[in-house]
Amino acid sequence: MFDIASFIRELAIMAVPLLMAITCHEAAHGYAAWRLGDPTAKLAGRLTFNPIRHVDPVGTVIFPLILVLVKSPFLFGWAKPVPVNPRYFHDPVRGMMLVSLAGPGTNFVLALGFAALFHALIALAVMLGGTGLQVIEPLVLMAQYGVIINLILGIFNLLPIPPLDGAKILAAFLPTRGVQMIYSFERYGFIVIILLLMTGVLQGVLLPMVSFFVNILL
Repeated sequence: MFDIASFIRELAIMAVPLLMAITCHEAAHGYAAWRLGDPTAKLAGRLTFNPIRHVDPVGTVIFPLILVLVKSPFLFGWAKPVPVNPRYFHDPVRGMMLVSLAGPGTNFVLALGFAALFHALIALAVMLGGTGLQVIEPLVLMAQYGVIINLILGIFNLLPIPPLDGAKILAAFLPTRGVQMIYSFERYGFIVIILLLMTGVLQGVLLPMVSFFVNILL
């Protein structure tokens, strides 16, 4: 039987680390682009950690909610892409590589931060005893989800499938024709990702890597 109270509680605990992961990921893209000379994201008001500026109704709300409802083994989503104009970069391909690296890199830093918070909360719960664990439990779960969600988002975005960050990173090491092929394929990338998700290939690739790092951090 579906327990609506447990579902809402779990969703509320997941929401904070998911919003933080997606918001920081996109803000990092914009900040990296700005540091490299591109003011586009700054002029669009996207150099902010306000999640409202980054939320995509489908990618940030509906899609993760569907994954929770179907009890997906992993949770991820996306925000509105930060606008980047590579014409401002001295080397557009290298610039896009650095901007793309900033997003997943930020997620890995957040995963480390949530892991440190998780272990600090566990230590505090041990000091406080059984009652303390009950009080701290929601925060412990939030920190645990923070590690998992950020690892999933970071590793997922490193896959070399356009429009994911991994494709733009790969483009920096390819000849001009290879770069053109990657960007021409971008319109079909989301369809490929959905097919990989539906066939279980995406889970088969992501889950072993995520599990490996979760076991290290937690």
